[in-house]
Amino acid sequence: MKLKCAILDDYQNVALKIADWSTIKDHIEFKAFHENLKNESELINAVSDYDVIVIMRERTPFGASVLSQLPKLKLLITSGMRNASIDLAAASNQGIIVCGTGSSSEPPLELTWALILGLSRHVVKENQSLRLNGPWQSTVGVDLYGKRLGLIGLGKIGSRMARVGKAFGMEVAAWSQNLTEEKARKEEVSLARSLEELLNQNDFISIHLVLSERTRHLIGVRELQWMKSTAYLINTSRADIVDQNALITALENKWIAGAGLDVYEQEPLPENHVMRKLDSILALPHLGYVSENNYRTYYSEAIENIQAYLNGQPIRKLN
Repeated sequence: MKLKCAILDDYQNVALKIADWSTIKDHIEFKAFHENLKNESELINAVSDYDVIVIMRERTPFGASVLSQLPKLKLLITSGMRNASIDLAAASNQGIIVCGTGSSSEPPLELTWALILGLSRHVVKENQSLRLNGPWQSTVGVDLYGKRLGLIGLGKIGSRMARVGKAFGMEVAAWSQNLTEEKARKEEVSLARSLEELLNQNDFISIHLVLSERTRHLIGVRELQWMKSTAYLINTSRADIVDQNALITALENKWIAGAGLDVYEQEPLPENHVMRKLDSILALPHLGYVSENNYRTYYSEAIENIQAYLNGQPIRKLN
């Protein structure tokens, strides 16, 4: 008898096309779900009969309460090698194997610069004006050359952000709780002595940290008030690093010039949410990792994970 595999949150309807699932079709019966399963009961009803589930990043949480209602589940595969929305301990207790896949850092890097350029040159506003026969030029762009880029985090993506920033002729500084002078010197960026100094002195602030108890709501009311009134905050990392209500307050009161966002406390962002409406936000629906190469990697390696499981030798295990 074939095992049943559910592929969740295939928003773009590409999962079964971008990788070769035929290699496991003799052993696996699979189905792709294109719509987001909005609540726990809807999720349980949809996937309770499946042995294998493939999920996309953190679009659908798999906490202990969900896992406890999936007695048939044997293998849970997430794209990427980190997924905070999975209760790994609960999965282990139920004998569920959790595996990950590779993931490239180039797509979120590129999207971060798309947000910075879109904000600085008012791309959306000018495009809409052109399409609607509005004013021909109504804004004055903000130059990147000569401006200061402040990076919160100088890891894999942050260090690449620094190189691109310098290519634009920007001065680059960085800060994080663990950042050393040696690392900053290696990447040829200035080391800010504190978060306050970084926020106070830079024109574009871009966040590149992992979410943890130390970084949750790292940016709140006080920190947003440290920023220049002409500065922009970019978050393509994790929503909870920034206090969302504090950011809304800052934008409504023009404490800062604007924000570029790709992550939110609740996703999909509820209809009529204020973040969908504020003119000073350039908001995207969490597209940082959504690229052809990443999707090809995610689903191809998910197939490899399933094949390895069928052979009794699971790979890329997370628990």
